[in-house]
Amino acid sequence: MPTKNQRVNMTLDSQTAVILNYLAKKDPSGSVSCVAKQLILEALELREDLYLSKLAESRENQKKISHENAWK
Repeated sequence: MPTKNQRVNMTLDSQTAVILNYLAKKDPSGSVSCVAKQLILEALELREDLYLSKLAESRENQKKISHENAWK
């Protein structure tokens, strides 16, 4: 049956596979693929947060304009 979602096939080293299987057994779904998907989404959120933090820091260091001068 075709699916609208893209599939990803990956090969894991044995240590990573053991950890992923352990986490899957603790998860209510019990599915290795669901746990892997959750971990990937968390990692993407962390990367996005890091990028946005760096962007905010770079903007903080820009020259400041007073409120009065901004509206002249």
